[in-house]
Order: sequence, then structure tokens, then C-alpha cells
Amino acid sequence: MAGLKELRTRIESIKSTQKITSAMKMVAAARLRRAQTLISRSEPYSHNLDVAAMRVLQELKDEEQAKGVTYLLPKLMHDVYKPQVYVLLVFTSSRGLCGNYNHKVAKLAAQRTEELLRENKLVTLITIGKKGHDILKKKYGSLIIDRFEDVAKKGAEYNEAADLANKLMESFEKGEVDVVEMIYAKFHSVINTEPTVRRLVPIDLHDKEYSAIEISPVTREGAAYDYEPDKLELLGNLLPMMIKENMFECIVQSQASEHGSRMTSMDNATRNASDMISKLTLRYNRARQSAITTELTEIIAGAEAI
Repeated sequence: MAGLKELRTRIESIKSTQKITSAMKMVAAARLRRAQTLISRSEPYSHNLDVAAMRVLQELKDEEQAKGVTYLLPKLMHDVYKPQVYVLLVFTSSRGLCGNYNHKVAKLAAQRTEELLRENKLVTLITIGKKGHDILKKKYGSLIIDRFEDVAKKGAEYNEAADLANKLMESFEKGEVDVVEMIYAKFHSVINTEPTVRRLVPIDLHDKEYSAIEISPVTREGAAYDYEPDKLELLGNLLPMMIKENMFECIVQSQASEHGSRMTSMDNATRNASDMISKLTLRYNRARQSAITTELTEIIAGAEAI
């Protein structure tokens, strides 16, 4: 009977755990939907911002060819000659139970760090999320110069992304940093996230592909138009906006990847709990049947003896 009691206790314990994993799956699904909504809403803004900057840059290039001059483009676009100082932003979660999401991002961050160190670059890390810091500090603790654990705690916020981007742009413009790269999980679907390295500054306007029609100068027959302010100043104003948007996009993509991974993990845990409950229930019924059979046999044997 002790075995039966132990099986009953274990079944009840697994059922309790199953309720928790099922609830966590639903919470992750709701948060994932919010993150996906943010992605879909921000994509048109990001796209139009990039196209506007590319269009201005294309007109400046056309003017350079027509006038035989060379414009000094904004500093945020300037690639440093032989860049030496790199800052890597590593985006992970501050909570666990999301499969191998954090480890995949941390693994890519470690690979990129090792690659730069082999090239004799000066590398520093900024971790966004507690889990990434906990994984990377074991080997690269001396390279971590800052950590943020409360970013997007209640969901991605543009102001948080803008504040962090402003600090990094300021460091770049002061010459303290040559290159800033973001390492995060790009969201494709619930079961498909891709650890990615993306440069933040200096910004590369050619990291996305646009059609020639999209970036060609706008012309209307018989219409006269001009830029206010001038093209260079306008481009200089657009670049910080693009960098902030890229930072926000990275945070939202990381959030979606985290919630998608957690939803998948909790779904698998809930299914595994169901399988364990079924197996234990079968064992319990067999043990109970065996105990009943044994008792009946003893009763019958005792009756015959009398």
C-alpha cells in the first residue's frame, strides 16, 4: 500500500506542475502576441525611415557626380580606419524556462568575442538581461563594463531603447568607441529564432536591400521642390532616428524570441507531464489491481483453511 500512496502523491505533484506550465504557456503566448504587434507596427516606420535616408544619400551621390565635388557625410556613417575598440551588446532574458534561447545568444557572443580578440581588438561587453550576464561572466567577466537587467521588464519601450542608443552614439562621436554591435535573437517564428550580429554604429545604410524605385529621387513633372534643411543636415537628423529605431527593433525581436521560446518550452513540458501522468496512472492501476488480487487470494485461502 505504501507504493500506491507514493504513486498517488507523485501523480498529484505532476498534475500541479502541469497546471503551472500550462499557465506559463498562456502568459508567454499573450506576451508574444504583444511583441509581434509591436514588430508589425514598427516595420512600416523603420522601412520608410531607411528609404528616406537612402533616397537623400542617393541624391547627394548624384550631386557629387554632377558637380565633381565630395561631401563630408555625417560622422555616424564614417567607418573608422582600422577599428580597434569594439562594444558588443548582448541581448538575453532576465528569466529562465525558455529553452536554449539564452545559451544560443551567449554562444554567438562568445564566438564573436573570441574572433575579435584573435584580431587583437579591444573588446568590451554590455549585457542586456540577467541570464546573458550570468553565462558570460564565467569566462568574460573582466570584459563586461555594464549590465542592464530591467530593460523591457514590462514590455519593450522606445524611450529605453533611445536612451541606450544615445549613450552609445555619444561614445562613438567622442572617439571612445569605434564599432558597436548588437547580438540578439532575430524572430522569424515561434519555432525559428536566429542568433544574429548586427552593427549599430557606425550605421550602414546598405545593410538592407531596397529596390532602385524606392530609393530613387522623387520627381514630378513640372514640380519644383527643395530640401529644408539641406540634404546633409537632413541626413544628419535621420541617422540618429534610424539608430534608435534599430535598437528598439532589436529589443522587440529579442522579446518575441524569448516569449516564443518560453511558450514552446512550456508546451513541451505540459505534454511531457501528460505522458508521465498517463504512465504513472497505468502503474498505479496495475499495482492497485495486484494488491486487490493478493488480498482476495489471502481471504479465499483463509476461508478454505477454516
